Amino acid sequence: MSESSVAVELQGIWKRFPGVIANSNINLKVASGTVHAIVGENGAGKSTLMKILYGMQKADEGTISINGAALVFNSPSDAIAAGIGMVHQHFMLADNFTVLENIILGSEPKSGGKLDFVKARKLISEIAAENGLAVNPDVLVSELGVGDRQRIEILKVLYRGANILILDEPTAVLVPHEVEELFNTLRDLKKQGFTVIFISHKLDEVLSIADEITVIRQGTTVGTVNPHLEKVSARDLAEMMVGNELPTPASVGNTIQDQVVLTVENLSVIATGGKAIVDGVSFKIRAGEILGIAGVEGNGQAEILNALMGIESATGKVMFQDEDISKKSTRHRRDLGIGFIPEDRQRQALLLEAPLWENRMLGHQTKAPNAKGFWLNPRGAKADTKRIVAEYDVRTPSIDVNASALSGGNQQKLIVGREMSNDPKLLIAAHPTRGVDVGAQAAIWDHIRNARQAGLAVLLISADLDELIGLSDSIKVLLRGKFVADADPATVTPQELGTAMTGAGRAA
Repeated sequence: MSESSVAVELQGIWKRFPGVIANSNINLKVASGTVHAIVGENGAGKSTLMKILYGMQKADEGTISINGAALVFNSPSDAIAAGIGMVHQHFMLADNFTVLENIILGSEPKSGGKLDFVKARKLISEIAAENGLAVNPDVLVSELGVGDRQRIEILKVLYRGANILILDEPTAVLVPHEVEELFNTLRDLKKQGFTVIFISHKLDEVLSIADEITVIRQGTTVGTVNPHLEKVSARDLAEMMVGNELPTPASVGNTIQDQVVLTVENLSVIATGGKAIVDGVSFKIRAGEILGIAGVEGNGQAEILNALMGIESATGKVMFQDEDISKKSTRHRRDLGIGFIPEDRQRQALLLEAPLWENRMLGHQTKAPNAKGFWLNPRGAKADTKRIVAEYDVRTPSIDVNASALSGGNQQKLIVGREMSNDPKLLIAAHPTRGVDVGAQAAIWDHIRNARQAGLAVLLISADLDELIGLSDSIKVLLRGKFVADADPATVTPQELGTAMTGAGRAA
């Protein structure tokens, strides 16, 4: 590509942290008006590189050039001024603000010393119309699903004048029709001359949307391919990333036992105002069985999980083995042997400013190896954290670093390792492989399958429909708080399941 057509060029980027080199002589060129994907294992250095480009961190060595001009970014404000915007994997939105307030926050238009909401509304409406990002500016963000939240994040960066967009794992929480909507938006942006840097672990999606793909392994760039000019498959990319073939979640054999582990009867969750978010659902899960729940985000699946864990008030009956736990505390449910992987790891599953070994204790502080009698046992927790780090390949220089220092995928591996410890009888799991690379994904699938073989019952929610179909013994489709269909994982396709989830058809 000619120098005039290069939107972003990174040369010789190095970034060192105590005990680890995150980026090692990274070189990257991104052509203007293209979608350029960056793929790599968890801990490969992708997020660090993007934080450097967005001014959140400073490189130890190397140069950044934007549209041919060498620049130094001391903060995100400098990157924004250079036309760069970033949509983070974990959305940066204030739930108690409206859509409009979130979009203009920090860049409020003023007239005569006062906020000019009329001007802001007009500009947001124009940007939304130009880019197919229709939103209601007056609704609270807390009332929106994940697809709408992502549109708001994209509108935020466009509102600030960005022409280079960094999207970090943008499809991690989206179902198929939402992914296609996002990709249509990216194609429209590309036609208008915008440049998109797209970070993802979903290699089939990368191949369908990217003009070029750069692979990062162990902190350095190992190659860039053009999927339109070269014969490259997801398997080829996986081998470049991790040296292994692309895994599949397919389960082998029937492991379902007669013993019923969880019985749920007429479970309902009522929101403020009297609306039923979960409306009288009933199901059973047996030992050795994985029940999958398919649903577009916001249809009640998160509330079901929270109600089963005692986090959210609900009516109905919940039986764990022979005990009615409907009114029991979360700790009591934990102590009975229920593992829990929540959908938001940073808000619900981790203490980000606490070391890894303390996070190992979280939710399990009353049991060995985290406790001796009535006393906490830090030595036991540290030893078991080292086991989890080794067994689940958590990339960290030490178990003493804070959880915030880990990449999202490595945080997820730590959580899964913790919740699979102590031989749980039931695992309640939301998106267990969200944000992890293909190698780690395969390892987590293996751990779940092995535990299922030994009698673990699993309630599984996943936005990855291939994962949901591959791991589950049976699937129920949830729409507006009710089960509307059953699907047979042996015959249903992701497309059929996605259609049923929107109410446009039935699962096979």
